[in-house]
Amino acid sequence: MAAVEKELLHKPNRKTLDRLSLLVGFQDWDSFQEALQGEADGHTNYES
Repeated sequence: MAAVEKELLHKPNRKTLDRLSLLVGFQDWDSFQEALQGEADGHTNYES
């Protein structure tokens, strides 16, 4: 049980966060965080 609790407290590493962000349409974790805190959305990451 202690091992499960320890794993639940473990924060994901940056590479994992970047990959999860890609799944929801953002280039990286920073872009996803900016969208959560501001006006940006996933489409702004792909504009040229």
